[in-house]
Amino acid sequence: MAIILGIDPGSRKTGFGIINVVGNQHDYITSGVIRLPDAELPERLKIIFESINELIVAYCPQQVAVEQVFMAKNAGAALKLGQARGAAIVACMAAGLEASEYSALQIKQAVVGTGAAKKEQVQHMVKMLLKLPALPQEDAADALAAAICHAHTQASLINMAGATRMRRGRIR
Repeated sequence: MAIILGIDPGSRKTGFGIINVVGNQHDYITSGVIRLPDAELPERLKIIFESINELIVAYCPQQVAVEQVFMAKNAGAALKLGQARGAAIVACMAAGLEASEYSALQIKQAVVGTGAAKKEQVQHMVKMLLKLPALPQEDAADALAAAICHAHTQASLINMAGATRMRRGRIR
């Protein structure tokens, strides 16, 4: 059993999603969007840090998955996004949690089956995989998708580790 916190960082909106994974079963716990005020960047970073910290205290995740920064057309926007990501990661590290990082391509591939998936496809697959009654908000869906991607990656690593012994020339 593992409770996984997924984070889709942003300097205006930061999505979060928390799932419980038992074997191959993914159960939805909660999700949402941290909406940041129209304030100076340091104030918004503080809110991200404090909000992620509150989620960690309330839900006690054992693992964290964070979407990596993609290279935006605007370098300033990419820097702000990186700082928002940093605030979220520092909140996790301060709580003793290591954050695993995944690219948008990896997350879409794990959830939809193609790295070229559109936002709507990610929302739909998250709804189906977690058996939600409705589509989650866009940023929350991305965060839930990051958590699902992490769960799949961990399961794959565990399976690969179990197949390292050779017997009669075959991998077991």
